[in-house]
Order: sequence, then C-alpha cells, then structure tokens
Amino acid sequence: MIAASKDAAPGAAANDSVDALHALILHQLDEDQAQETISIPLAGKSSIADHMVIASGRSTRHVSAIADKLAQRIKQEAGRLVRVEGLPNADWVLIDAGDVIVHLFRPEVRSFYNLERMWSFGDAPPVAAAN
Repeated sequence: MIAASKDAAPGAAANDSVDALHALILHQLDEDQAQETISIPLAGKSSIADHMVIASGRSTRHVSAIADKLAQRIKQEAGRLVRVEGLPNADWVLIDAGDVIVHLFRPEVRSFYNLERMWSFGDAPPVAAAN
C-alpha cells in the first residue's frame, strides 16, 4: 500500500501520496501497453485534480481491460476506491482516483475530443510518459 513518510511535513505527506499514486498509474498503464500516454499537471490550475492522465488503447476490449486492471491496482496498492465511467461502451473510460483523473480512449475517439489541447496550459504543456 502507498504510504507517506512519517518524518515529512503534513503538506509533503499529501504530495508524496499524490506523486506515488500518479507514478503507480503511469507504471500500470505502461505495463498494460497503453499507447500515447501523457500527463497534464493541474495542481494550482484546477481544483478537480493534481494530474490528468490521458492514454489510448488499441480497441474497446483493450481500453476496457486497461481500465479494469488499473481500477483494481489503485484499490489494491493505494487503498482508494475509484469511480469508473464509460466501461459498457469502452470508447472513452474515465477513472477518477481523486487526485489523479485518467481518461482512456480508443484512438479515433481521443482524436475527436482532443482533451490534450483543451487542458494544455501555455506554461505547462502535457508531459509524454515513457512507454
């Protein structure tokens, strides 16, 4: 389970927890072969989350499998319950883990909605995650 250091200040503990959750999500997406994974930092720019992660799957089946496994892993490793929307169709699945929001798309749907452009800030462009 992800835990913050006892010696850290309260604010640092919260940041460590968010960073650990973010790293867990990026790692799991890489393990599940998600494509074109990017992370958009939202801390200080939006109150909805500290990070928004956007990734693609090759098909609806792949998107669904990534979403299921990611939700289970967050619950298991971070002890957080997550909200998952869009699984029945799996064209666009939203996973709300609190401090990190994950959008999983089929490539055509991702291209249509282009969330990267919508959420990019002039001073904080999306960061491509290593795949």
